Amino acid sequence: MHSIGTPADVEQASGSEGTVSFTVKGSGETLALDNCAAIVAGYTGRNAHAVQEHIDELAAIGIAPPPQVPMFYPVELASVTSSESVSVVGERTSGEIEPLYIRHGGRYFLGLASDHTDRELEAIDIPRSKAACPKPVGREIIEIPDLSTFSLDDARARSWVDGELYQEGTLSNLRTPSNVIELLIENHGRNDEDFLCLGGTLPVIGGAFKYGTEWKLELALDENTILTHTYRITEGN
Repeated sequence: MHSIGTPADVEQASGSEGTVSFTVKGSGETLALDNCAAIVAGYTGRNAHAVQEHIDELAAIGIAPPPQVPMFYPVELASVTSSESVSVVGERTSGEIEPLYIRHGGRYFLGLASDHTDRELEAIDIPRSKAACPKPVGREIIEIPDLSTFSLDDARARSWVDGELYQEGTLSNLRTPSNVIELLIENHGRNDEDFLCLGGTLPVIGGAFKYGTEWKLELALDENTILTHTYRITEGN
């Protein structure tokens, strides 16, 4: 076992401490978020039966079922980083590609992120496992012109670990962006405040976590609109 702590030496995406900055693809606009909520959405599958099967599988290995579906796990804004090098505590941590939903000044944006998680701690305490690792994000985002009609069903997501393909597929099995955001706002008192929300992921190829060093993420909305990010992890104390 290893010691449990908060992310070590996390570098902000850019800007001052407590501020996360992004660049809007196409316009070049800089978006700076500070004092906003950072959230990881879990159990966001669109098929309720499949989600329940997954919950039952986790329960069989000792992971307690969530009190509600989907779940929204708060994390520190300071853990959100677009640095190409991030520090983690422990050897059994791994990432997963996720769409990143952003609300800033009443406008909505899409980015990509990795829900890097402590897998040993996840078996004991899921909220702490989410908070124990940095949340890498890509610097580039796109603006969502109309959240009510915005779809990621045809978007293709891929991730690689140390050059080996780890995840691949569309996001059609996830709840829609508008549904995830609506539930977040309605059930968790987000009202008009800015937030960052990781929106869920797709299965890993082969069904087993990998614990590599270099993680590459790619989210393609079409052949001309592709968001990417690569990061390497180092083990801290």
